[in-house]
Amino acid sequence: MPIKIQSDLPACSILEKENIFVMTEKRAMTQDIRPLKIAIVNLMPTKEVTETQLLRLLGNTPLQIEISLVKMENHVSKNTGEDYLDKFYIPSSDLFKKKFDGMIITGAPVERMDFDKVDYWDELCAIMDYARKNVFSTLYICWGAFAGLNHHYNIPKYPLEKKLSGIFMNEQLTENDPLLRGFDDTFPIPQSRHSTIKKEDILANDDLIILANSPEAGVTIVKSKSNREIFMTGHLEYDTSTLSEEYWRDTNKGLKVPLPKNYYPNNNVNLPPSSYWRSTAHLFFSNWLNYYVYQATPFNYVD
Repeated sequence: MPIKIQSDLPACSILEKENIFVMTEKRAMTQDIRPLKIAIVNLMPTKEVTETQLLRLLGNTPLQIEISLVKMENHVSKNTGEDYLDKFYIPSSDLFKKKFDGMIITGAPVERMDFDKVDYWDELCAIMDYARKNVFSTLYICWGAFAGLNHHYNIPKYPLEKKLSGIFMNEQLTENDPLLRGFDDTFPIPQSRHSTIKKEDILANDDLIILANSPEAGVTIVKSKSNREIFMTGHLEYDTSTLSEEYWRDTNKGLKVPLPKNYYPNNNVNLPPSSYWRSTAHLFFSNWLNYYVYQATPFNYVD
């Protein structure tokens, strides 16, 4: 089934070329079915890229999805024009007037800052508090995961000596959890971050469960026992070339960043990388939508 988005959203034409089933608002109105309402709080600087990455994964399920893109009111985007945001995004004040089946809070390039130094921190905290009462399941990604764990459970983030970048294998730490249903015993997740969380901090909290851990990258997937919150420290939504683009962006700025691990063939930056996490990504988002959103929300939940 399709994702329901505005017909002139740039991601729409890209996804249609990839044979991802997208549906315009006009066509969706003719279907006698209630779509799942998913809000995406997009904190990434490259809004269009992140939109396309997430919509590609959300659109590959048997469910009809209606997307609301959310912008922060207390932050001026340096990389995306206000005209674009006004056209395709709703402000958080509008978000608070509605209920959603699911929500995604993305990463953000503010990892090295203290949480309370981020200019939209109070606004984001309000969104996270709202989600606990008005959203059946919220998926927190990368910095979003650190933010959610800190705000809801007082879990601190710790700075890394150097950036963690690359594709790292993960091990399941629980059996038969629906979120990892169909996963291999070990599976890859892209990582791109300057911070981490500690396993002992998570284990000390009785309300949290560690689902996956990486020998190199540490804790990677955590959930609340209520299933209302999923935290992923990596970026399963990343395209094949994303880590390469980030590496060259930083290198061209004169920054000393490590070569992404387990990514370039023979660690040769002149050889194009290939994706070996795509199937894991599709399965992860499909499981989240099915078991944690669709199966949990009643038909008449959303007005």
